Amino acid sequence: MIPLQQSETVLRDAVREAAFPGASYGVFLGDNVLSLGAVGRFTYQADAPSVQPDTVFDLASLSKVIATTAMAMLLFEAKTLRLDTPVCSVLPEFAAGEPAGSPRRAITIEMLLAHSSGLPAHRRLYEQCASRQQVLDACLRMPLEAPPGTRALYSDIGFILLGALLEQLASASLDAFCQQTVFRPLAMQSTTYRPAATARPQIPPTSAGDTLSPGIVQGIVHDENCRAMGGVAGHAGLFANAADCLRFAACMLNSGAPIFQPDTVHRFTARVASPAGSSRALGWDTPSAPSSSGAFFSPHSAGHLGYAGTSLWLDFTRRLAVVLLTNRTWPGTQPRGDFDRIRTVRPAFHDAVMRELSLA
Repeated sequence: MIPLQQSETVLRDAVREAAFPGASYGVFLGDNVLSLGAVGRFTYQADAPSVQPDTVFDLASLSKVIATTAMAMLLFEAKTLRLDTPVCSVLPEFAAGEPAGSPRRAITIEMLLAHSSGLPAHRRLYEQCASRQQVLDACLRMPLEAPPGTRALYSDIGFILLGALLEQLASASLDAFCQQTVFRPLAMQSTTYRPAATARPQIPPTSAGDTLSPGIVQGIVHDENCRAMGGVAGHAGLFANAADCLRFAACMLNSGAPIFQPDTVHRFTARVASPAGSSRALGWDTPSAPSSSGAFFSPHSAGHLGYAGTSLWLDFTRRLAVVLLTNRTWPGTQPRGDFDRIRTVRPAFHDAVMRELSLA
């Protein structure tokens, strides 16, 4: 393992400035894991457990690529999924009562993956919905904010629907399918939805309490809509450590071996042509200035962020992957934390990594 002292300094400074209480990170280059490290503690308390390189974090929206998009890729290869399939042909309730030619009937699976469906970004569905089915029903009825295919708007609502749609196509739950076909083949042993109660104390907390949980949120998903759905959803819910994220990244950088085909990896990580100006690929994002990946990732890169303070970026030209896991949502809106400082920390960290590896 190569110590990345300058990169860790960026993270230690971020802890000192209360961007997050702790973080773990990992770097993969060529065919090897070059570095795994950690800084800080689970919380800002001096006696809180220290974060370790193998600490499991709430991945938040990294679930969208490591699980949901991976499932879509496998179903695409099996010809169970066609990207141009209308959503309503799999989930008929999505366009119930809509006339032929209506905008909802034009929304395809590809639009959900590319965040161009016209669905809104987010709604606090958990405030009215108490079960998975109630959340899903609300998403199925959700009004559009834009005509399909006309703009890119990152949408949790779209990925909640995508997760349910994939389960219909596979006749299997999202978590069971991914465990069997993605996590187990890649030896991602820490990766799971709904961590066991005995494992929760070893996971950094993400909230001191919220609408659904008056106590500390630790080892259960931070995203309230996902929590209302039972902890498994297309947009969130996955937990893992940095090493497992790099195992998935290595698969992608190795042209998909051993679980995907090279053409599938290219198809899903290439920037979409429509709508014009979008930085999105299918499930993934690509660098667009200013990017959370910093200034030095190549144009042939793909990545994703997670609300809890996580990120994974892949540079296919250099065969490089960098993962950063934090719990920046702790302590949330309390005065101690600079809640949005993660936006400057991410590019600074990635730039430091690239400079230390002489890739800048």
